[in-house]
Amino acid sequence: QVQLVESGGGLVQAGDSLRLSCAASGLTFSAYSMGWFRQAPGKEREFVAGTSRMSSVTSYADSVKGRFTISRDNAKSTCYLQMSSLTPEDTAVYYCAAFRSFAIPTTGGRYDYWGQGTQVTVSS
Repeated sequence: QVQLVESGGGLVQAGDSLRLSCAASGLTFSAYSMGWFRQAPGKEREFVAGTSRMSSVTSYADSVKGRFTISRDNAKSTCYLQMSSLTPEDTAVYYCAAFRSFAIPTTGGRYDYWGQGTQVTVSS
């Protein structure tokens, strides 16, 4: 079956960097656009970043533009989220998701598969 497994979360200080990974299995990875979402306590899930199937197009939430970079390695069936200049407002559970198309939806409901999430906590 399809599995998306996130890793790389943890506790860091404000200003630090962190790289999240999302390892996919059970699907043709290159046929899916990939997205990263996050959900902070008491808040709705929000789109963070997305990349098209061949990395030709990327999309970012305004709150992370210039600080986060999404990338993917289709040979490894893995998607990454490089996060820098982290602030306490970035504290959340981060999820990766896969959407079988060339588009990069910013609405979570359109994605076909989800990982279990990885916690990122940024202390001030």
